[in-house]
Amino acid sequence: METASVLLQSRTIPFGFNLKGNQIISCRHFNKQLQSKGFYSQQSLKPIHNPSSFSLLPSPLRKTTRTQFLSPLKCSFSNISSSDSRNPLLEPFKILSFDSVKSTLSELTPIKIAKWVAIVSLGIAATKWTVNLVFNPFFWMYFSWSWLFWPWFVATALALYGLYAFRKHSIGEASIVEQLAIVTSVFTWLTLVPPAYFNGYLEGWPFVFFFVYHYFFFFNVSVRKRLYGDYYARPHDPKWDVNPPKWHRLLFCVGVMVGHWLAAFEAQELHRIPGGWSNVGMWILIVVTLLMQYNSTLYLAKYSEKVAVPTAVVQFGPYRWVRHPIYASTMLLFATYCLALRAPLSLLFVVAVCLMYYEQKAKLEEALMVETFGKSYLEYASKVRCKFIPFMY
Repeated sequence: METASVLLQSRTIPFGFNLKGNQIISCRHFNKQLQSKGFYSQQSLKPIHNPSSFSLLPSPLRKTTRTQFLSPLKCSFSNISSSDSRNPLLEPFKILSFDSVKSTLSELTPIKIAKWVAIVSLGIAATKWTVNLVFNPFFWMYFSWSWLFWPWFVATALALYGLYAFRKHSIGEASIVEQLAIVTSVFTWLTLVPPAYFNGYLEGWPFVFFFVYHYFFFFNVSVRKRLYGDYYARPHDPKWDVNPPKWHRLLFCVGVMVGHWLAAFEAQELHRIPGGWSNVGMWILIVVTLLMQYNSTLYLAKYSEKVAVPTAVVQFGPYRWVRHPIYASTMLLFATYCLALRAPLSLLFVVAVCLMYYEQKAKLEEALMVETFGKSYLEYASKVRCKFIPFMY
């Protein structure tokens, strides 16, 4: 009823419609002439009792002199709603009731409430921190690589995971990824965090030594992979696990860490360290250090069982010049880092720490070598008198 009255009382209906009873209506704007067949203004409209029988169909209009550019539209009316119009997003709310909400709330416990409060609080805090950071002009004006590598929350998280991985490594359960995490966390705090802390940004040598340290200390792993096809040290005679007391090892680790932080404190600002050809000597020292470590480990592995148990006195490669070239290459690596940062006092400190520690370890190893190989090792020691540094006994 309402639909029919709206259509008939509209001022602009550019089509003709066919109602029941073969009544044909042609409707134009009211300032135009109404033309109809079988329908006049005095005729009355009867209410439509069955809306489904009502249809709007285009009917041909009387020919006029004007040209019709638009074809009439086909329309239909139906009181049946389509199932495709359902919104899937509203489906959960259809089954929502007071009883379901009440049952859900009754299942909550103080622990669950505390958990969700903590999650929501952390989400709000993280969102607020992110928004403040994004809209902070200071961040965009002074953004540098240091934001990626040394923020305290990243460095602390990496250190904690490294300690967890080291605990698993100490009981022989660390995977290769966890072993890599140990090395990465240590070298982050040796080469990246100190200069970033004292300079406020990172560039140049800290990045170089971060990757050089990785390559250097994974030489033994690469040799085991090459010889035995695995990344784990194989079982061996425990008598060759020669180490100074634990507190000596702890002091050595602390001394190396302090030496690297002193180097970052003593060094010039990173952008003031000269580049170009002035650093050719540094690159030569790095290459010499890597080759010395690689050749020493490889020659030692050739004359050893299960990597750690020697079967003969090695007298080839770097062992022709110093008796402990692996320790010497480690000292040279730390010294090269200090030289690259232009920190001579820190260099002397790190070398002194290494000499005190490796001197004790070398004495224990040489006593075991004399006990195992006797005269042959004594002859080698008399021929190669330098322990760590050539021409220094």
